[in-house]
Amino acid sequence: MPHRPSLDPAVAEIRRAVRGCLEGLTGPVLVGLSGGADSLALAAAVAFEAPKAGVAATAVVVDHGLQDGSDVVAARAAATAEQLGLPARVVRVEVGTEGGPEAAARDARRGALTAAARQQAATAVLLAHTLDDQAETVLAGLARGSGALSLAGMSPDRVEEGVRWLRPLLTVRRATTRAACVAAGLPPWDDPHNLDRRFLRVRVRQDVMPLLESELGPGVAEALARTAEQLREDAEAFADMIDETIEDIVEHAEAGISVSVAALAANPAALRHRIIRHVVHSEFGVSLTRTQTVEVGRLATDWRGQGPLDLPGCTARREGIRIVFTAT
Repeated sequence: MPHRPSLDPAVAEIRRAVRGCLEGLTGPVLVGLSGGADSLALAAAVAFEAPKAGVAATAVVVDHGLQDGSDVVAARAAATAEQLGLPARVVRVEVGTEGGPEAAARDARRGALTAAARQQAATAVLLAHTLDDQAETVLAGLARGSGALSLAGMSPDRVEEGVRWLRPLLTVRRATTRAACVAAGLPPWDDPHNLDRRFLRVRVRQDVMPLLESELGPGVAEALARTAEQLREDAEAFADMIDETIEDIVEHAEAGISVSVAALAANPAALRHRIIRHVVHSEFGVSLTRTQTVEVGRLATDWRGQGPLDLPGCTARREGIRIVFTAT
């Protein structure tokens, strides 16, 4: 009986993660491919698992045009996907400046993948973020004081603007994706931006995480990822509570929206603050800081005649038994 070569453990782990992700999907999916080790390992696993699951898959390579030769890198990544049996295409984007270079590139990439998903009627877009990316996201959010919602990190399954985003590798370490590429003979591209210390995520990756692992022992990344999962569960529970509450306490007002003072005051601070942020973001498309949110809450719980609050895109004032938000 001929001997079958054993499957590399790293390849097997990534294939299992992708197999679970594809279960239940019926329509086509897209894979976001940069050519780096994470997305290359994901693309290889999808190329292997998708046909067995009866799912049509295509790779989309976004060329940001931020570096000399980016078109060559993008073409090489697409060619590698084609060799794996995964049809691929390159999309060139223009990157703006709003929010800084990282945020602008991320927005451009997300926009290109969203457009591609709609054009191809894809049921989902698969992204290659790993457990290490999740841990670094939590640490960066903690450093910014961004609150529980930010610390919840990236969701493995989320729908935004009508597109479903799946991250099957959030339980997989970055070292595993690189090992899988080595085992499969796939040469990954190393993005020079991943060494650019201007970016917070690079400093977190190069300095903070190794220091934590050294001083606190191994398992820090896994612990941070578990924290994100727990906080994400809490955030989902709060979202359900807000959905159940919001219709009864909110009314449309002239040029804005109003919220019941009594209802806000009766809720615990955590839920009260989330309701305020939700109302302002839904109505005016802006986000409030912690300080701004607390000050709005005081209009309900500690009102002493204080005047209107100037907020991003709106003002908040107490009028009798309601807090009224008006566009500015």
